Amino acid sequence: MKLVATSFGRAVLAQLHIRMLLLSVLPFLLSVALWGVGLWWGLQSIIDWLQNYFVTHHAFGMAGTMLGWFKLGALKTVIVPLIAIWTLLPFMILTALVCVGLLAVPAIARHVGARHYPQLRLAHGGSWWGSLWTSLWCFGVFACVWLITSFVPPLALALHPLLWGWLTYRVMAYDTLADYATAAERRTILHLHRRPLLLIGTLAGCMGAAPTFIWLGGVMAWVFFPLLAALAIWLYILVFIFTALWFQYYCLTALSALRASESA
Repeated sequence: MKLVATSFGRAVLAQLHIRMLLLSVLPFLLSVALWGVGLWWGLQSIIDWLQNYFVTHHAFGMAGTMLGWFKLGALKTVIVPLIAIWTLLPFMILTALVCVGLLAVPAIARHVGARHYPQLRLAHGGSWWGSLWTSLWCFGVFACVWLITSFVPPLALALHPLLWGWLTYRVMAYDTLADYATAAERRTILHLHRRPLLLIGTLAGCMGAAPTFIWLGGVMAWVFFPLLAALAIWLYILVFIFTALWFQYYCLTALSALRASESA
């Protein structure tokens, strides 16, 4: 637990470094550009399909009844756009995750490694395609559970931080050790430190769930959708960068200790 707390403090200080703040710019611009084009061409088609589905299957009455249970009957008029938003939200998270993993995490690893762990040799036990594959299959599990639980608000509030924790733990642990650890060293660290790493992922997941509340504004969330989408993507990127720093300090310290014990 001491290493978890120490790594957190070092990550907070590193997050305030101008270089870390600038690292959020390129992933943000790329994510917004991709989603700007995607929403321009596809958002109306998604809304039309959902509207047709609700009309064909007489789902408006059922949706109104369910919203009435939670005293949210006023949302019935914008239920279709809101469902479209919540359906797209996991893919926004994936975009931010992949952009940070490919564009920011390598720079974070070089920054932290050069400043605080110059004695560590590079082993290159990971690769960019391994990072991409890990992100995609973990996100597939994440998205399925996210969409299923999103229609039960109390369950969503309880499970979404845990889902975030699992996703960040699996993805960030790979990315932070990709350059410095061999595949065997990575497996050893993930086995020996699985509980602290899962704790870090869960705590980071609680922070990562915060941008989700942007979309609880009902009608206003739909009216200001482009601005809120950009804000949510930026917040997700900042959370991912901070999480990468936290994992970086923890994992490289653990790697240093592992190599020292092997040498002894």
